[in-house]
Amino acid sequence: MKIPAGNTHVLADVKGSGVIQHIWMTIASGDRYSFRKVLIRMYWDNESDPSVESPVGDFFGVGHGVACHFVSAPLNMITTQGVVENKAAMNSFFEMPFRQAARIEIVNECENEVTLYFYVDYVERPVSDDSFYFHASWRREMPTKGLVDLEAYKADHDQQDSPNFTDRRVYELANLTGDDNYVILDAEGEGHYVGCNLSIDHLNPMPGFSWPGEGDDMFFIDGEPWPPRLHGTGTEDYFCAAWGYPSGKYDAPYHGLSLYAPLRGHGDAWKDSGTISFNDYSGKMTQYRFHIADPIIFRKSLLFSIEHGHGNSQSNDYSSVAYWYQREPHKKYPDMLPVAKRLPVSEKDSARMFYRTL
Repeated sequence: MKIPAGNTHVLADVKGSGVIQHIWMTIASGDRYSFRKVLIRMYWDNESDPSVESPVGDFFGVGHGVACHFVSAPLNMITTQGVVENKAAMNSFFEMPFRQAARIEIVNECENEVTLYFYVDYVERPVSDDSFYFHASWRREMPTKGLVDLEAYKADHDQQDSPNFTDRRVYELANLTGDDNYVILDAEGEGHYVGCNLSIDHLNPMPGFSWPGEGDDMFFIDGEPWPPRLHGTGTEDYFCAAWGYPSGKYDAPYHGLSLYAPLRGHGDAWKDSGTISFNDYSGKMTQYRFHIADPIIFRKSLLFSIEHGHGNSQSNDYSSVAYWYQREPHKKYPDMLPVAKRLPVSEKDSARMFYRTL
């Protein structure tokens, strides 16, 4: 199926009651970053606002407008292993029930025509009135609003004998509200959260420390005040790792790194005089965590956010897709950004900004 630039194609328009159990697709495009330019939208039971809205690459688990081979339980991309790609087979195994109708659309916002191949596999069967609907929403903040001037800290850091000088100043920041966090999900209604992917381009490291993952995750359930019901200890900890990502890119059924693409060194830590340092360019990463075995249940609302650096100290490029089930109606999503504001930072500009504060 060929989709001209600026056009929308309906993949599925199903009437009646049933459950979508698998989606497979692949896209051929001459545009760079087509995985960010092409959108996927899903509507249940003739709703006017989509329950799923995301760039297609991010929805299937890899951010930054590229493809990368990975395999998780609900999502995967199948392509050349060990490299960043511009093509992939993409699969979703999330169950998606509907009672009256289901419509899935692909929106081509590339400059050129794209060719789409796809399957949408579903079963026709009764769906109970108390079933929840599948939802997914993409967000981006570029840059996040860092609360300190790390470029000014760099000048101070470079004049100190102690490599931990800047660390102490950053770690003295206290986040006692979560108000400045990067928001991954802001849902209203009754449902359960089943996971997310989070893409980071680390543009604003702490001087002398190139690791972006010190931000705490926070789940505010049903409008509860501070402190949040679930409060994590660092970004990589929420994504089921620790001490950075010492393994480099890896795939597990419910957590992993679908993309980990620094310029060199693979972001690995190495020992230097008995201490661990992260002196390499961090590069672009997408990490994922699926709560299939441990869904987070909410009755009224769920606000899930994460710090961008300890105490929201860093101004980085954050984007994400949250996946959850809930009763309708759902809270309207933020307006989808235009293509120009969805595109990733070039590798050259990313490295330039990174070394400005490192």
